Amino acid sequence: MRKKISAETKAAVALEAIKGLKTVNEIASIYEVHPTQVGVWKKQFKEGATAIFSTDKERKVKSDEQVENNLYRKIGQLEIENEFLKKGSTGFRVRIVIFAE
Repeated sequence: MRKKISAETKAAVALEAIKGLKTVNEIASIYEVHPTQVGVWKKQFKEGATAIFSTDKERKVKSDEQVENNLYRKIGQLEIENEFLKKGSTGFRVRIVIFAE
């Protein structure tokens, strides 16, 4: 069974790791977590720290850029699928049968 770790504890672990006064293994032992998890939380903390000081406008621009990138990625995927279907359908004849009631 996994134990739930609070956000406060995760932040404390990340701060300890950032300070660098103790080794990752020491921190993991103190907080009873896996050493890999310490690195993950440290990375998440560093990435999330900029959001604290960002303005709403900066967050909106970043959000808009993410939406735009996702849309371009989807367009590219659909174009590839469309080309694949065009190439694959040249050898097949389609027969449509309509049943009247």
